Amino acid sequence: MTDLDGLRQQIDALDADLVRLLSDRAAVVKEVGRVKRGDGTPVYAPHRERAVLDRIRSLNPGPLSGRTLEAIWRELMSGSFGLEQGLRIAYLGPPGSFSHVAATRHFGNSVDILEAPDIDGVFREVISGTANYGLVPWENSIVGGITDTLDAFVEHDVAVCAESLIEVSHCLLANCERRDITQLASKPQVLAQCKKWIRQHLPNAELIPTASSAAAVEMAAEGSGIAAIGARLAASIYAVNVLAERIGDKPDNITRFLVLGRQRPLPTGTDRTSIMFVTKHAPGALVDVLAVFRNASVNLSHIDKRPSGRENWDYTFFIDADAHRDDPVMAKAINEASEHCVLLRVLGSYPLAEGVL
Repeated sequence: MTDLDGLRQQIDALDADLVRLLSDRAAVVKEVGRVKRGDGTPVYAPHRERAVLDRIRSLNPGPLSGRTLEAIWRELMSGSFGLEQGLRIAYLGPPGSFSHVAATRHFGNSVDILEAPDIDGVFREVISGTANYGLVPWENSIVGGITDTLDAFVEHDVAVCAESLIEVSHCLLANCERRDITQLASKPQVLAQCKKWIRQHLPNAELIPTASSAAAVEMAAEGSGIAAIGARLAASIYAVNVLAERIGDKPDNITRFLVLGRQRPLPTGTDRTSIMFVTKHAPGALVDVLAVFRNASVNLSHIDKRPSGRENWDYTFFIDADAHRDDPVMAKAINEASEHCVLLRVLGSYPLAEGVL
C-alpha cells in the first residue's frame, strides 16, 4: 500500500465521522424546527446566522480559509431550513442572473427559489406571501445605487432583514471557439463593464444588448458564432462553455443585495439601518437631517435619492446608518431626524455583511 492509499483511508474514515456528526446535527435541527413551529419563531434568523458564522470563523484553525468554511456552513443552514420548515426565496430572474447567483450563495441550494420578472415583482412576491424572502440588488461598487430597487421601496412597505455582498465575476460564454465569435450579447451595463477586454480580445464582434445577462447566455446556447457575457452559474444552467473568466475591467466588482422579509432581527453589535425619508419644504432641511446623525456620532455609509413622484423637484432620500434602530442613541437620532421630515420610514436594521460571497 502506497502512502497515498494510506492518506485516502484516513480521509475515508474522517468522512464517515463527518457524516455521523452531520446526521446528529440534523436531528437537533429537526427539534429546533418543532419548537419554532410551536411558538411561531421564523425559520430564518439573520442575527442567529451571523452569530453561527462568526463562531465558526473564530474556531477555524486552518488550513481551510474562513470563506470556505462559511460556504460549507451556509449549505448546512440551507439544508436545515428544509428540515425545519422550508423556505421560498424570490429573486430577479431569469435563472442564471447575478441575482440568482446571490440567492444561492446567501441561502444555499436547498431552498426553493422563485423567479420574478423584475425587481418590483420580487417585492410583490414577498408582500403576497408567495415567497418567504426576497433578494434585491441595492448598490454596485461600480455603477452605484440600483434605481429600480429604490423606486420599489417608495411603492411598497417591505422590511429589510439582512444584506449580502456578492462578487460579480463576468465570464465569456460560448459553444464555439473564440476566433469564431461574430456576435457578443449581454446587458448594456455588463458590456460597458467589460469594454476594455472586448476591445482587446473581440474588437470586431457585433455587440447585442439584451434585457439580462442570462437571456444573452440563452442566445449563446442556441446560436452559432454567438457569445455572451454572464455568470458561471448561467453557463451550467444553459449548457454553454466558459471560454474566459474575470473579464471585467475592474476586478473588485461587488453588488450589495438586501434581503426582504417580515421579521426584525435582534442587534448583533455590528449592524446597519436603512432609512427612507422626504424632508419638509424648508431651507436646509436635508442638512438638518444629516446633522442629527453627525451629532449623534452615527456614521452614514450610503446616501441616494430618487424623484418622489408627487411633484417636480421633490425627492425621496435613502441613507444607511451604521447602527441598529434599537440602540438608544440611534433611536433618539431617528426621532430627531423625523422632526425635519414629512415622511421617515425605517426600512430595517440588520447585521452587517461579513466578507464577500
